[in-house]
Amino acid sequence: MEAEIAQLVTTGATTVVGLMATEAWTQVRSRLAGLLGRGRDTAEVSAELEEIRVEVVRADGDEELVGDQAAELRNRIRRLLRQDPQAGGELRALLEEFTPRTTNVTVYNQTISGGTHYGVIQAGRIDHVHQTPPAAPSGS
Repeated sequence: MEAEIAQLVTTGATTVVGLMATEAWTQVRSRLAGLLGRGRDTAEVSAELEEIRVEVVRADGDEELVGDQAAELRNRIRRLLRQDPQAGGELRALLEEFTPRTTNVTVYNQTISGGTHYGVIQAGRIDHVHQTPPAAPSGS
């Protein structure tokens, strides 16, 4: 169970940091502030989250700064889940609602053997390239 919570904390922080630069942030911020702000003024928590977003947006490629902000969110989420384990379900629902989904996935497999080949690869993401050496000539 602890591994599941650790995964949720990491996924939650990473997803929220990614959402900070999107149009959905306003909705995410208010919902997350409600979740993180249990027992506190949600406007205050929302302002704190906005400060984190400003740092993330300003980071402009500074991975260390973005990592620091993600760590801050991980700590907040971890504290929340320790205080209220039921909040995990609410966090999962929030992440599911705002996490972009891939709707079309097409897998192409090509086999090219021998010689030098030139071409163009057009892809959104290449997960794996496997190169097999050409087979030894038969009949030796």
